[in-house]
Amino acid sequence: MRFDYNFYSSFLLVFFIHGLVYAGMVWRKGLRRENPSDLWLAFFLLLGQLYILPWMVGFAGWYDNQPYRDLLFYIPFQHLYLLGPVVYFYVQSLLNPGFVFTRKDLLHFLPAALYLLFSLIVFITDKLVLQRYYFLVDEVDPDFDTWYQITGFLSMFFYFALSFRYYPVYRRLIVQVVSYADTMLFFWIKRFLMAFLLILLVRALFYILDLIWGYWYTDTWWYFLAFALIVYYIAITGYSNSMVSRIAFRFKFFQEKKVYLLSGPSKQLEDLEVIEIGEPEQETSSIAKEANSQWMEKVREAMEKGKAYTDPELTLTQLARQLGTNPSLLSKVVNQGYKSSFNDMVNAYRVAAMKEKLIQKEHHRQTLLAIAFECGFNSKATFNRAFQRHTGQSPRAFTKSIE
Repeated sequence: MRFDYNFYSSFLLVFFIHGLVYAGMVWRKGLRRENPSDLWLAFFLLLGQLYILPWMVGFAGWYDNQPYRDLLFYIPFQHLYLLGPVVYFYVQSLLNPGFVFTRKDLLHFLPAALYLLFSLIVFITDKLVLQRYYFLVDEVDPDFDTWYQITGFLSMFFYFALSFRYYPVYRRLIVQVVSYADTMLFFWIKRFLMAFLLILLVRALFYILDLIWGYWYTDTWWYFLAFALIVYYIAITGYSNSMVSRIAFRFKFFQEKKVYLLSGPSKQLEDLEVIEIGEPEQETSSIAKEANSQWMEKVREAMEKGKAYTDPELTLTQLARQLGTNPSLLSKVVNQGYKSSFNDMVNAYRVAAMKEKLIQKEHHRQTLLAIAFECGFNSKATFNRAFQRHTGQSPRAFTKSIE
């Protein structure tokens, strides 16, 4: 097989090989853990390597020699209509274990399927029917046609926007339903989306530079190098991510204030628990206020006497079950009664318990972290952030202030 090794082709080849290896590793990891999000990430990494392949082998002499030229002309390697949907479904499957890919979701891949069909028609017409260049009479790779590049860019930006809207919904939900939200915020998703946005910004920058000054074939290589570097970063950090969400949910776009918890076999929205993640609405009727007051007493009793906050994995659903109510009602009671999220409410009790132990000089007998674990915190970072937030001091500063 022809491959002219030079600075341009060899540099991209290094990233291409490493990218394929990581795609295989992530795919294997997904199969082993039965984790769909890893499979979506592996698919994204594979598409990323196919994206740089024409430029890599182009510098290796393929566009100047047959049959390699026709391979590049008639086989689509830059699947621009696939990249966006794959990113979108990766984000959903990583954040939401309740996500299930359905037939309706196949519509997202319709543009990609139509482009593949178009490529097949071009191949059949040129190579089998006419046996000469007809569609490709200009001898330009269809992957780099202006209309395809622009619509593909817009497709990727659209799905980036959808994915970017999905993450804040998850963040607002997680603080309402678990008491360990800091460990479930998936900072990796933010970095992944920022990396994908960087790809789009670099692509837009090269579009603008080309319109203003124009550039040579070799100048475009720098864009593909930047793309390869960003995808390589995604491959390394994505493979290292081991966090898995345990909160299954559903919501409707443009109605994000209501999120439906998937805690049972039913998948009908009317049968699911509704969690309000917007600003809590205050109950106005005297009956509603009295009911809220009664439930507030039950919550206080569970926290102060039952010390429910000492469970490091306490969730809204667990506490609701203990109190004999449902998560929807309990969430409203906490939001309206404590003027905070479930996560902040539980951490406030943990911090109060921690302060009481410190005042009793418990830190003379064991470490601060050991005391924090007794109070229900599950990590040092979460403990430090919560303590600072609720007291305005670090744990050590507070300890010194009471000595």
